Amino acid sequence: MVELLAGEGCAVTALEIDRRLERVGRASVYRALEQLEELNLVQRVDLGAGSAGYERVGPEGRHHHHLLCERCGAVAPFTDERLEGAIESISRTSEFEVTAHEVVLRGECRDCSARP
Repeated sequence: MVELLAGEGCAVTALEIDRRLERVGRASVYRALEQLEELNLVQRVDLGAGSAGYERVGPEGRHHHHLLCERCGAVAPFTDERLEGAIESISRTSEFEVTAHEVVLRGECRDCSARP
């Protein structure tokens, strides 16, 4: 499972992992994801509609955010240094220290927006 997540560029659901790891039971997938999340080796990403994706937390500490198509469920990563700067600025100027954040922008991918 760790190798599978390391090879992904973005979040994948537990069901996708279960389908791709044929010799691992679904309950084992969920248990392993829970343990990896507790160890801060994977990050859980809320994909809406009760669905969650999981992705590897890199040792370099860099992270990305997500674009989510609400029609087909496609997930794409994005980074934006200005957004990161704005979040750091909010942390500095507020009475709240931001220690983690997650940004998911929802809409339609190009393929879905081109369809009627």
